[in-house]
Amino acid sequence: MMFQCTRPAALALLCVAGARGLHAQQRVTRADAVATALARGARVALGRADTIAALGAVRTARALPNPTVSGSYTKDPPHYHALGDLPLDVPWLRAPRIGAAEAARDAARDQFAFDRAAIEFDVDTSYTRSLAAARHAQLSRRTADDADSLLKIARLRRDVGDVSELDVRLAAVNAGQLENAAVDDSLAALGSLLSLQLQMGLGADTPSITLVDSLAAPDDSAGRNVRSGEYLPVTAAAARLRAAERNVTFTRASRFAPSLEFGVDKGDPGSANPNQLLPVIGFSLPFPLFNRSGGAVTQAIAERDRARAELDRTRRETDAAVARARRELIAAQARVRRSAALVASADRIAGMSLQAYGEGAVALANVLEAQRNAREILARYIDDLAAADAAARTLRWLTAVRDQP
Repeated sequence: MMFQCTRPAALALLCVAGARGLHAQQRVTRADAVATALARGARVALGRADTIAALGAVRTARALPNPTVSGSYTKDPPHYHALGDLPLDVPWLRAPRIGAAEAARDAARDQFAFDRAAIEFDVDTSYTRSLAAARHAQLSRRTADDADSLLKIARLRRDVGDVSELDVRLAAVNAGQLENAAVDDSLAALGSLLSLQLQMGLGADTPSITLVDSLAAPDDSAGRNVRSGEYLPVTAAAARLRAAERNVTFTRASRFAPSLEFGVDKGDPGSANPNQLLPVIGFSLPFPLFNRSGGAVTQAIAERDRARAELDRTRRETDAAVARARRELIAAQARVRRSAALVASADRIAGMSLQAYGEGAVALANVLEAQRNAREILARYIDDLAAADAAARTLRWLTAVRDQP
């Protein structure tokens, strides 16, 4: 029995020593963790690349088409020919092409902003989860110490003849179980911290940071200080629909893309001046006889219909998610208030029962029950704090605005 209690105690001492060593490591606030993840994360780099690519597509769409120049020689006079072809960027082609590119750029920007908000939400949630795990580890360590004190009291009372050996064995079993729980919670806290380091782009083999911020309930105005209206996923889907609509217009109009031809001829021996430059000018217009772009138009229409359906689904799902997040935040805040009122009372009852047992006023079973209730209430309070914080951050993520170019 003594060996089974000693091995978890040694593991707990190792975890506690590692946790104490964190104070010499880098102190990281929640804002620091988010900033590091945004600076080093691959998701941000991918989103930034997509946004830059969309900006390049807009510049390409706005650019005027380049002319082409060709030269030829024929045996028939005139012998030398220099011809140029200039595609005409007519309004019915230019306007929808630029409109589609700009709408795609807006969609990429909104998606990038939402992805940044998602990264912030993930890191914030991991930070909160790590704080909650650390609080659970502290609670388990404190309850394990209380159980060890209770075991010492039971042994003293047994030595003076106040209680039987049954109380000592019961207290020993309780102390061993709580010691094992303290070790498990310490390892869970360490794992949560290493997961946060991994999200920040740091090494996750050993702890290198220590958390500075504390776990606190969100403000009551957290659910009210959010914007309403079109959210980033909806605005991105709407921009993709606009791009698809403009692409349909451009695909239909591209069947009639005129161009201007110009050039000179030289080398007519039959003329008075064989070196005279003879101007050539012409106009070309495609004639859709065999290919009327029916397949391309059909594909563009299908993409437009798909974008319209995606917009409708995104709007409904986002509205439902925001409403659900609001409800969960309200419920979580109510649970935090109720749990906070119970923590102090339960902790006081556990302390009074331990003192009463030392004086011989109550039985050991009453002490164990009081400590178990206090432990469960405080653990639930920690979970309620984490859940309320996560609900507030979920609502802020879903209602994020575009603040990055």
